[in-house]
Amino acid sequence: MPPIDPTTALTADRPLWPTLRRFLPYLWPADAPGVRARVTGALLLVVCSKLVQVYGAPFALQGVVDGMAPGSRSPVTLIVLLAAGYAVARFGTTLFDNLRNAVFESVGQEATRTLAVRVFGHLHQLSLRFHLERRTGAVTKVVERGTKSIDTMLYFMLFNIAPTVLELGLVIGIFWTKFGWQLVVATLAMVALYIWFTRWVTDWRAALRQRMNDLDTGAVAHAVDSLLNFETVKYFGAEAREGRRYEAAMTAYANAAVKSENSLAWLNIGQALITNMMLAGGMAWVVIGWGQGKFTAGNVVLVSTLLSQLFRPLDLLGMVYRTIRQGVIDMGAMFDLVDTPAEVVDAPGALPLRVTNGHLRFQNVRFGYDAGRDILKGIDLDVPAGSTVAVVGPSGAGKSTLARLLYRFYDLTGGTLTIDGQDIANVTQASLRAAIGIVPQDTVLFNDTIGYNIAYGREGATDAEIAAAARGAAIAGFIERQPEGYATRVGERGLKLSGGEKQRVAIARTLLKDPPILILDEATSALDSRTEAEIMATLESIERGRTTIVIAHRLSTVVHADRIVVLEAGRIVEQGTHAQLLARDGLYAEMWQRQAKEREEALAAE
Repeated sequence: MPPIDPTTALTADRPLWPTLRRFLPYLWPADAPGVRARVTGALLLVVCSKLVQVYGAPFALQGVVDGMAPGSRSPVTLIVLLAAGYAVARFGTTLFDNLRNAVFESVGQEATRTLAVRVFGHLHQLSLRFHLERRTGAVTKVVERGTKSIDTMLYFMLFNIAPTVLELGLVIGIFWTKFGWQLVVATLAMVALYIWFTRWVTDWRAALRQRMNDLDTGAVAHAVDSLLNFETVKYFGAEAREGRRYEAAMTAYANAAVKSENSLAWLNIGQALITNMMLAGGMAWVVIGWGQGKFTAGNVVLVSTLLSQLFRPLDLLGMVYRTIRQGVIDMGAMFDLVDTPAEVVDAPGALPLRVTNGHLRFQNVRFGYDAGRDILKGIDLDVPAGSTVAVVGPSGAGKSTLARLLYRFYDLTGGTLTIDGQDIANVTQASLRAAIGIVPQDTVLFNDTIGYNIAYGREGATDAEIAAAARGAAIAGFIERQPEGYATRVGERGLKLSGGEKQRVAIARTLLKDPPILILDEATSALDSRTEAEIMATLESIERGRTTIVIAHRLSTVVHADRIVVLEAGRIVEQGTHAQLLARDGLYAEMWQRQAKEREEALAAE
């Protein structure tokens, strides 16, 4: 059973603490003492900032007011110094906060880098089935959101929530010693009510935001899918249809976004009501005490300043909580990707494949993409070292499946597949794939230069080796005629090149890889007859000295093979040379005659 698609799973109710526990090792990595030192230094700067903010500025301002309240002008110098101290304290708060950000910045970036690299690497370890069943645009959006959220989560947890708790503790201590337990109880009650209200409304908004994110992901995935299939859209004149579909997706997203943003207004109104009621009550309590001679005029300023400073991070608490909740959702979806198990893994103790001759053997091979629906039904096939064996048959017979199994993109459901007597299930995947080269039917190139795409065949190849591979694939002349030569860019998926040119690039990078085993999977089926004839000559030259499996639909391209195997409905029904199969007058002969007739009709129509 394939893993659950994390791009569509409901994550709005994802537990907070399990995700945070998963996330915290990136904040405090065991193998990075430098990162830990920076986190510690940043937290010390947070403490310094809060001490200056709570004990410096408010008390200095209180001293200014108390000094001026009696009406005497004599202590002007002291009052000026207190006013200057107030300004210095405010500057100190800003200074410590910015130093904290500078010290911590590399921690967030390192955590983001580590997580992004891990997820990217894991995605490449997942099976072909995983990638075929998911939209690439949706997966990349999940990774993008998840990696971006880690830096934000680190910042808010360390520099908003923790400092707010520290500041609350300091303020409560001042209120207890100077104004009595009543103001302490009122402040704690206000904070508790504020937190409860913020969480209640934010949880309600989380469902709205999750809906908005799902629609956003769907719109982006559709846009990417549509642009990747640009040619298909043009073929069917479906630009307007694609526009309408995208407009519908964006309209649904816009409506969800409006609901989400409108709910924010209610949150802000409720928060402001709670904090301002507390501010009014606290100041009223001190004014009443001032009327009874218990407090000074400066105490009113002190309470007002302390509460106002406490309200600022509290006012952000709603945004912080929403951000953390959203970060948990985004990171949770990304962790789902990380937790998705690889379908094909190396066996315990797997050894590197040792290719001595390149002898392939399929023994009673069975396989089905879905349970209960076999594609291959007991294939027995021997490919001697250095020989060329062609596999032909009707569409859906299982020809290309053989190549995927040889690359071990999937594990067999029955039987064994060996190379020089070694079961490929018991060797490392990296060594297996290093020994095999493929020229696929649909060559997809990276949106980079021709040189880069050829060099992809072997890491570290020199310019001379790349040029030699291009000459071997008979594309060097074309490249050298380009103004930028090997630096010529090929465009998205190689769309700037013709079908024949793309195939020659694929041949060149396979030549550069120089594998002992070669697969030609419908390598010329998308080409015209003239280009096919030219490329067939190139392909036949690179087959020499290698064990080659040629998967083909056009029988004219395999007449040179040492042996031709005919598949039908997942079974081998015939095999032999071209002449032997024609003489047998079976399925191969029938396919040959049909294709010969089609060629004649095509020539007559020209």
